[in-house]
Amino acid sequence: MPVDEWRDTRETLILWTQIVGKVRLARTPLLSHWWNTPLYLTPRGLTTSLIPDGPGRSFAIDFDFHADALDIVATDGTSGRLALTSTATVAEFYERLMGLLDELGLHTEIWPVPVELPDAVPFEEDDVHGRYDPGQARRFWRLLVEAQRVFEEFKTRFVGKASPVHLFWGALDLATTRFSGRGAPPHPGGAPNCGPHVMHEAYSHELSSCGYWPGGSDEGVFYSYAYPEPPGYKDMPPGPPQARYDEELGEFVLPYEAVRTAPDPDALLLGFLQSTYEAAAIRGGWGREALERPARP
Repeated sequence: MPVDEWRDTRETLILWTQIVGKVRLARTPLLSHWWNTPLYLTPRGLTTSLIPDGPGRSFAIDFDFHADALDIVATDGTSGRLALTSTATVAEFYERLMGLLDELGLHTEIWPVPVELPDAVPFEEDDVHGRYDPGQARRFWRLLVEAQRVFEEFKTRFVGKASPVHLFWGALDLATTRFSGRGAPPHPGGAPNCGPHVMHEAYSHELSSCGYWPGGSDEGVFYSYAYPEPPGYKDMPPGPPQARYDEELGEFVLPYEAVRTAPDPDALLLGFLQSTYEAAAIRGGWGREALERPARP
């Protein structure tokens, strides 16, 4: 799935998911490392999971990539749907979604500015992004489904604190993170339109994180990084010969194309995830005996 072929759809989808994700963020209490904000995969697309609306009522917002629709469903049986069309600009999507929330008695105030994107345009003013191909969105979602399956297998090898497999809408990357149990120095920040408090919370503890990012060129990359990066980390073997340490990104990367075309894609990706985690754990001096379990046969 070459990035250049679906770049317009990707840019639109990032902004649509940011609007939806910000609704969840505005209505939920802070959970460690912003785990109250991501989206999750479903058999039909993406979901916020349940969002509270006070005692007795909750709701969820779901992207349905089979029906090309966005659904809002509340626990009292009320619901509403927006069509995901190729002609809806970000400004129109924002207005329609906020209006539908109001109609359902779910009025929500959000900070209407994209995060992690340079030259961000407020949602209600963005008449530029709006090209959306439903077929490309479905292909991307199916890619995520397969990646999550392997990430979940990788998660079974760790018994310490670890995140769910979740989609962070800042860059539309699917990720999961392991923690050593130790604190970390304040993150220096640097992400566009993200205040220091955002990065401080996200990186408050020593970690090894991995995921898939549909960025750059080609078909995107699987990635793995450590924070704080321990001495000698970048010199550790990353597993498959197609993987390498990217100095600009500050992380190990494995091209998606290399995984897609491998005789055994699962084994290649698991090898990358395991080797790069071990690079962080070995160089960082993690207490591995208490954090790991043997891989399943």
